[in-house]
Order: sequence, then structure tokens, then C-alpha cells
Amino acid sequence: MKCRSLLGILGSVIFVVGCAQSDSGITTSVKTQLVADDLVKARNINVDTKDRVVTLTGTVQSATEEAKALQIARTTKGVTDVVDNITIMVPEPGSAPTSGRLGETPIETPAAAISDAGITAKVKTSLLADPDVSGLRIDVDTRDRIVTLTGTVSTSAEKARALDLAGRVDHVTRVEDRLTVRPR
Repeated sequence: MKCRSLLGILGSVIFVVGCAQSDSGITTSVKTQLVADDLVKARNINVDTKDRVVTLTGTVQSATEEAKALQIARTTKGVTDVVDNITIMVPEPGSAPTSGRLGETPIETPAAAISDAGITAKVKTSLLADPDVSGLRIDVDTRDRIVTLTGTVSTSAEKARALDLAGRVDHVTRVEDRLTVRPR
């Protein structure tokens, strides 16, 4: 009996490690770390992984923020290389929103706080939290508030649930379905 339990635990560990090393697992890991970082916050950075090569695309506000994003991607387990397609955006003088009082620091508006990376993180969290969806097998990408789900699910019901969960996340304008149903 103990042998069976040990084999079950070992199988679960191998499954998690295997998923973490997949392209979608690497993408999820990089995105999660970017969102959690105090400097980067993944404001406008999209992450794509192909054959363990991570491509970062989007805009940041400083060279320091870009360097930190690249460092996070490069040090993520399973990443073999990082392609830097990040642009540093320098705001035009006077273009930052303010309270209207001279000398006060700019404040962030609710619309400015919403980013594709933030939407991606919320969708991925929703998929991982749902017991009826295998969130580790689904890659989530967001561009211009359009969420694309890619990966493999076991049933059409799981596919429908994943699409529904993604569509319910705030600020998602559309969900693109690239999910494949493949019974396990």
C-alpha cells in the first residue's frame, strides 16, 4: 500500500515537472514572475515560448525595467534563450495624467492600470483554480485585450469551460479558441 502511495506521489511530481518544462509551462512561469515583480509588473509585456526560447514583446518605461524583465526570463527554469523585442517608451512631456495640481506626482487612471499581461495573469489564475480545467495544459496569450487559448484539453466540456472562464475575466473583449480536444 505504501508503495502505491509513493508511486502516486512520484507520478504527480514527474507530471508537474514535465509540464513546467513545456513551452506553455515556461510561458506561464515567466508571466507569473513578471507580474509578481515590483519593478516590472508586466505592464505591457507579452511572453511567447517556442522550443524553450522565450520572446518578450511589448513596452516598458525604463532600461532598468527592460533589464529586469530579461533577467527574469533568462533565469526561469527550462529557458534556453531569450529574444528581446521590448521597446522602452519615454512619455512625452506633459502627457502623464495628474491630479491637475502643479507639482503633484502623476496618478494612474483605472484604464491605464489594465494591461494585457494583467489580463493574461487573471485568465491563467482562473484556469488553474478551476477543478474542471487542466490549466497547466493551456497557454494564455493576450494582445489588445483579445485572449488566445492554445493547448490540449480532454473533452469538449473542458474546452467550453476554459473558453467561458477566459471570457468572464474583466476587460477581455474576445476569446480566440485554439484549443484541441484530445482524450487522454
